[in-house]
Amino acid sequence: MKLATYKDGSRDGQLVVVSRDLTTAHYATGIAIRMQQLLDDWNFISPQLEDLYQALNSGKARHAFPFDPKQCMAPLPRAYQWADGSAYLNHVELVRAARQSEVPKSFYEDPLMYQGGSDDFMGPCDDVVCRDEAFGIDFEAEIAVITGDIPMATSADEALEGIRLVMIANDVSLRNLIPSELAKGFGFFQSKPATAFSPVAVTLDELGDAWDHGRLNLTVQSTWNGRKVGLCEAGPEMTFHFGQLIAHICKTRNVRAGSVVGSGTVSNKSVDVDGHPEWPKGYSCIAEKRAIETILDGKPSTEFMKFGDTIRIEVKGKKGESLFGAIDQEIVQLA
Repeated sequence: MKLATYKDGSRDGQLVVVSRDLTTAHYATGIAIRMQQLLDDWNFISPQLEDLYQALNSGKARHAFPFDPKQCMAPLPRAYQWADGSAYLNHVELVRAARQSEVPKSFYEDPLMYQGGSDDFMGPCDDVVCRDEAFGIDFEAEIAVITGDIPMATSADEALEGIRLVMIANDVSLRNLIPSELAKGFGFFQSKPATAFSPVAVTLDELGDAWDHGRLNLTVQSTWNGRKVGLCEAGPEMTFHFGQLIAHICKTRNVRAGSVVGSGTVSNKSVDVDGHPEWPKGYSCIAEKRAIETILDGKPSTEFMKFGDTIRIEVKGKKGESLFGAIDQEIVQLA
């Protein structure tokens, strides 16, 4: 099942069911108006939406209309929680190597995670609005999940049962604000503005065998200013799967329905070519590209994003079909 939230002038939008090929949609009115309603009463509401989904796919839904990603808010426009991990340790290793710092051993046993703002998510085609290019504007292509209720002390394997929907994210970062924030010893805040999510969120059955024990074994494509810069594999090098990320949250608290958990920047290791490292899969954020340049050349040469730049993030299935629709945004200056 594929679900989206259409803009209707309210903060929470209207829940719509979207066809598998992302061409048609149908309002879920009469079953559920908002995405959060579905998450709060999943076992009762989701079978009804599944029936509508099947009717939509078979061309039997009476009030279907063409699906338009530009009319989408984030699938869950505002959430009770946005917890973003750093599940791809290769990303951490590169950034640390660029500043000649070792990765602590504990990072390989206990996931890194920060809690971001969840009151103001962006839709997939909304502009990324920023006050100043000097903040160091960067995209981050990620996988994210939306959970149901998961109680405190749930194990990593049990936590997988609480995943309701999967989507992709652009976790926008303001890189030049990060060092001073981290120096305070209290984590990210101003350096992490609103996050954008894909047009649709999908149930696990839609992913087939690409979903494997909390990992999505597909390629995340990042296209910056029309140039494909990343074709990163999301599955094999994910150090901590989503069950482990959720269990990390559950150590001391309950996770409530409508929590969004991110994977962190999807990142792949280098390969050796004639004794030299190369990164044929590219990158899912500019900070990683700059780290690679620093390792190879002693300094970064790629600049961060400018006003007018565009970023497109997409995941395609094994037959080339777009699974979540594309995040397709432009960087614009605050008026």
